[in-house]
Amino acid sequence: MTLRKMAVAAAVTSVMALTMGSAWAQSKGVVGISLPNKTESRWINDGNSLVAALKEKGYTVDLQYANYDVPTQVNQVENMMTKGVKALLIAPIDGKTFSDTLAQAAKRGIKVISYDRLISQTKNVDYYVTFDNYQVGVLQGQSIVSNWQKRGSKSPINLEIFGGSTDDNNAHMVYAGGMSVLKPYIDSGKFVVRSKQLAMDKVATPNWDGATAQARMDNVMSAFYGGARLDAVWSPNDGLAIGIISSLKGVGYGNGGQPMPIITGQDADLQNVKAIIRGDQTATVFKDTRQLARVAADMVDNSLAGKTVTINDTKSYNNGAKIVPTYLIKPILVDAGNWKKALVTDSQYYSEAQLK
Repeated sequence: MTLRKMAVAAAVTSVMALTMGSAWAQSKGVVGISLPNKTESRWINDGNSLVAALKEKGYTVDLQYANYDVPTQVNQVENMMTKGVKALLIAPIDGKTFSDTLAQAAKRGIKVISYDRLISQTKNVDYYVTFDNYQVGVLQGQSIVSNWQKRGSKSPINLEIFGGSTDDNNAHMVYAGGMSVLKPYIDSGKFVVRSKQLAMDKVATPNWDGATAQARMDNVMSAFYGGARLDAVWSPNDGLAIGIISSLKGVGYGNGGQPMPIITGQDADLQNVKAIIRGDQTATVFKDTRQLARVAADMVDNSLAGKTVTINDTKSYNNGAKIVPTYLIKPILVDAGNWKKALVTDSQYYSEAQLK
């Protein structure tokens, strides 16, 4: 190589180093994000919103999805720590699996925020940000009661109950909220659960899997509704609702003289809002994940800067090792009467064209 070529190469290398150094200097550091899976639109939206919110605040982001595999998620988080993240945002598949990993995070001074789902059995969780999941269940229960009343309050009506995944603390909160509304009607005989499957361990759906919910609905209909009508289904989220709707359509509901039962949901997934518009689903609970991501990004930024982190709940979330300081976001019930206002006009979460 000639001296001239060597000089040019050195100059290019110097410029590249300065450019890279400038880029790293502009970043406040890397934030690791670990989410359960990339098959549900809800978690895809969360990931996109978190990346946008953190980049806006000046952070580089390492986003990983674990495909509902616990060892994969733990390994991903440990790899993020090895790469030098300053903070972790974790939505755990199983909240009880991070004790050892987060003990190491604490030694390294890494801030840990439990995102939407509660990390349990460890003191090494700085904050928790989620929606008011107890209220989600209350809204779902109230939707069943109000729609029963709108349809003439004929008693008794037949109700079946579905729960979320038992390794997710949110599933238990939703269940508790919904039962606070529905249990008095069940106890009085106004709502009858023909399958007698009421307890959380009887109605739970592992991994919130829609196909599993569909199979269980098939079995319940076959075993308990041969000559009876199902009037309402408490579905705790939209993924399960899709499976339940598919099952019911398979046995003739939604056709002619057999209208769909009251069916609830959660997350306001696009296909479910369309189902509400066409009458296959009754309601869903809207949780604006953009707002959740903004609060999470604020928590990261303020905690790393040593500033006050805004919380609004210091009592509700005992993870078995500590009461985790929490910020709760209010959910909104969406049905045929307000979907346009809630999801298009007010929040611009969807465009009207998307919902056609």
